[in-house]
Amino acid sequence: MSVHVQNSRMTTAKLRQMKANGEKIAMLTSYDFTLASLVDEAGIDILLVGDSASNVVCGNNYTLPITVEEMIFLTKGVVRAAQHALVVCDMPFGSYQVSEEEAVRNAIKILKESGCDAVKLEGGEEILPAIRHMIQAGIPVMGHLGLTPQSVNQFGGYGLRAKEEAEAEKLLHDAKLLDEAGCFSIVLEKIPAALAERVTKAVSCPVIGIGAGNKCDGQVLVLHDMLGLNQGFKPKFLRHFAQLAGTVKDAVNDYIDAVKDSSFPSDEESY
Repeated sequence: MSVHVQNSRMTTAKLRQMKANGEKIAMLTSYDFTLASLVDEAGIDILLVGDSASNVVCGNNYTLPITVEEMIFLTKGVVRAAQHALVVCDMPFGSYQVSEEEAVRNAIKILKESGCDAVKLEGGEEILPAIRHMIQAGIPVMGHLGLTPQSVNQFGGYGLRAKEEAEAEKLLHDAKLLDEAGCFSIVLEKIPAALAERVTKAVSCPVIGIGAGNKCDGQVLVLHDMLGLNQGFKPKFLRHFAQLAGTVKDAVNDYIDAVKDSSFPSDEESY
C-alpha cells in the first residue's frame, strides 16, 4: 500500500502541469467532512462534491432533484476537510440552463458560500456561453461530456454514449470548444476508450475519465461505489477497492448483540 503525500494545495495550474508531465490525476467524489478528511489525507488530487449526492446521500433515483442550497451545504463540509485536494462542486440541474446570467449568479453563489475551488457543468456547445461568462468572471470550470446524468431523461437511460460516428465527432468538437473556452479540465463519462484517447490528445486541459478507458489523464469514481458500500450498483467500469458494506453490517450486528446482552458498555467503559 502506497501513501501519497501532497506537500501543498492542489491548483488548476498544477493539474495542467501533471498532464504535461504525464502524471495521472486521481479524483474521487465526497459528500461529508469525515470521509473527505480521510480521502484528502490519503493524497487524492481532486475531491468532487458530485450531484450524485442526490443518489448516494438523499436516496433519489436520479441526480435531478438536488438543489443549489443542498450542494452548498454538502460542499462546506468537504472544503473544511480538504487540506490538499482541489474541491470541485457540481452545479445541479436547473442552476445553469435557464440563462447565462443565472448560471453565473449561481456559480458565484456556490463559490462564495461553500468555499470550493471550482464548479463542474454538464454539456458542450449548448452551454458554452454560460461557461465563457463564468470563466471571464474568474470562476474555474470543469466540463463534463459523454454520459451526462442530468440528461438521463433525454438519453433514455445510462447506456454507453458516442458509439456512433456522428455523436463521437460532436463530443470531440465539444471538448475542443470547452478547452478553447478555458475549462481547466473535462470529465468524460462512459464513452469508448478509443474516443476518450482521441479527446485526451486533442485538448490541452486534463481529461478525467469514468468508464472511458485508461488513456485519459486521470480517473474519477464515486467514493461509496469504489469502497463497496453501494451493493446495488456494479457497472463494468467500477472496481471495488474494498468491500465495506459487509464490514459495516458486521460491526452493527456486533453492536446490537453487545447492547442486547448488556456487555456494552462494560465497567471499563462506564463512569
